[in-house]
Amino acid sequence: MATYVFSDVHGHARTLERLLDRISPAADDHIFMLGDMIDRGPDPLAVLRICRGLADGGATVLMGNHEDLMLAYYDDPSELSNFANWAINGGGTTKEQLETLPKEELLDLLDWVRALPLSAYTRVSEQLYLFAHAGIQPIIPVPATALDVNARDEDRIHAIVDKQSPEALMWVRQEFWGRPTGLVDKEGKGIIVVAGHTPTPYLDGMADRPDRSGADKDGLGRMVRVGACAETGNVADRWDIDSGCAGGYGFGKLLFLRLDDGSEFYEPVGKDE
Repeated sequence: MATYVFSDVHGHARTLERLLDRISPAADDHIFMLGDMIDRGPDPLAVLRICRGLADGGATVLMGNHEDLMLAYYDDPSELSNFANWAINGGGTTKEQLETLPKEELLDLLDWVRALPLSAYTRVSEQLYLFAHAGIQPIIPVPATALDVNARDEDRIHAIVDKQSPEALMWVRQEFWGRPTGLVDKEGKGIIVVAGHTPTPYLDGMADRPDRSGADKDGLGRMVRVGACAETGNVADRWDIDSGCAGGYGFGKLLFLRLDDGSEFYEPVGKDE
């Protein structure tokens, strides 16, 4: 049994299919998808269907800001700004494909997306992880329950998430990557926050103490761990797993991160896909 996490597929269904074929998850593996299934890429409807199939098999799928934009439009299509906001963020192809569906199927799919959670958590090899699409807003002071290693995992996570707005969990950027969360202590113990939303090449100049550049030697995105310092026992308290699918061919790769051993499985976005 293994635990995998991925994020920000952005409509690149063939890339996702290749990576799933390579990894070939077992029935008892745990999979977390951190949102932004849609927009920018050519096959957003296919990605929605793949991720819904994973969820039917037990995976946890979170809502991202692009799903939020989509729902805002369908909740009130008469409001012109809702479509403008979605379209400017790459929603045109998603809208076109969704509107080929029979009405009942479209409504069913939208209901599924609307019910997606904004956060999740898991414990792997004694390490507690909090997942959110974009990250979290800094909490000052950090709730005591969140730091209490004797408290239940659920209570520790709720002490953090209950102080977050939906907008923060789906949209936060600089405030999250630019400063420590305060959730990891000087002994390196605490909660690591894993997020997507910000393509890792954009972290250069934004994140405090990234462990490496967000672009590899070929200029493609790759995972970055952020924030290791004396205050955190040299443990990175924030991990960015958005390796740039939104940018497509020549910019991004899709990452599946296996939390059990830290293995990173990448699949570059192919040309014309």
